[in-house]
Amino acid sequence: MTRAISLHDVSKAYTRDIRVVDRLSLDIAPGEFLVLLGPSGCGKSTVLRMIAGLEDIDEGRLFLDGEYGNELPPSDRDMAMVFQNFALYPSMTSRDNIGFPLRIESPGADPAPRVDATARMLGIEDLLDRFPAQLSGGERQRVAMGRAIARHPSAFLMDEPLSNLDAKLRNRLRAEISQLTRELGVTTVYVTHDQSEAMSLGDRVAVLRGGVLQQVGTPRTVYALPSNVFVAAFIGTPRINLLRGLVRAPLDGAMTISLGKQFLRLPEPLSLDHQLLRVQQGREVIVGLRSEAVRIAKPSAARTGEVALTGLVEHLEFQGHEVLVHFNTGSRPAVVPDLEAPRPRPERPARRRRREGTVLHRLRERAGALRAGPVATLDRSEQPAPASAEPRVPGDLIVRTTPDIRLRHGMQVPLLVDLAHLFVFDQQGERICPNPARLPDLEE
Repeated sequence: MTRAISLHDVSKAYTRDIRVVDRLSLDIAPGEFLVLLGPSGCGKSTVLRMIAGLEDIDEGRLFLDGEYGNELPPSDRDMAMVFQNFALYPSMTSRDNIGFPLRIESPGADPAPRVDATARMLGIEDLLDRFPAQLSGGERQRVAMGRAIARHPSAFLMDEPLSNLDAKLRNRLRAEISQLTRELGVTTVYVTHDQSEAMSLGDRVAVLRGGVLQQVGTPRTVYALPSNVFVAAFIGTPRINLLRGLVRAPLDGAMTISLGKQFLRLPEPLSLDHQLLRVQQGREVIVGLRSEAVRIAKPSAARTGEVALTGLVEHLEFQGHEVLVHFNTGSRPAVVPDLEAPRPRPERPARRRRREGTVLHRLRERAGALRAGPVATLDRSEQPAPASAEPRVPGDLIVRTTPDIRLRHGMQVPLLVDLAHLFVFDQQGERICPNPARLPDLEE
């Protein structure tokens, strides 16, 4: 038996002024593998604990298979949780750790058959008589997963179960978790801050920032059509190139996006998405380009929809199967504030002495101030960044290319930008191109 989970406007606050989770609404279908993704401290684990019943829900409603579940005790929710720190009893063998919840649920029954079956499924039969101190990190995590699987729960709740493991073992267990959950067909909610895990495991990915849901969709949709600049920057390796641009749309000339010393000339006739950029005439925007949207080639090799730029090689990252080239194009990078922070730190407006508007208007303003705030802010000041700021990454444009292309530091290289993969975000970070109201069919 698997379970449908629904969250309707769920909120949680530990202090009076800060909501850890803010009006989250999310529907998880029976048998679905949903990943909660976001920077550390954004509220992912709190959502998981509210589903499990380990945290009270301050506002909103939780439904389990369509039934109200806010007050349902954890023991009656039929869910199994896998923790980041394994949470094994050190004085028990692996066999006893896996069988412990079975003995609690059915004191008179023999847990041995289900323990043995679970051990065979996970390939840990030879570890059953060992204590946790005699196991490696990966073996402990398998035992912790076995304890959850042996119960035959209606839902798995996994709170960053692989974050304490090394990269090679993490990749191996990631594949095992994916295979196991699909074989069992159990609803799974998986929490992680690792976007690679989220993209490879989830049927859908829900991105959180500051306790607010930013976007939920399939991994392909979230990557190809991010709803805002935060989602675009958080998902993808290497990180998307974000540049400050200025839209110029003269009535008697070609429409361009100035990037500083160079510009992107939009091909005519303008596509519908590019026509919508006319309303941004004279405004600063954020231009997003994935590393695969730019290739190294001469202008004479341009395909339909490609425009030329030039870049100066500043840094090369050899990855074996590919090379990441950092170019200086004379553009100004756009910075997404607090991208890796748990929640944004918006500037507090000066307190007004005279109250304006109705009581309802003031309450709405206060409610808005407690939410996650704008996704991005274009700082107009040209003052140098403080010493505590994140170190500058070489170049302003990262391009993925093959290792057979010979480049060297300081070389000037021709580039072609595919405008079909151009993202444009407004000054608050919301996507305006491609048009959010008209999403293309990604399956074509």
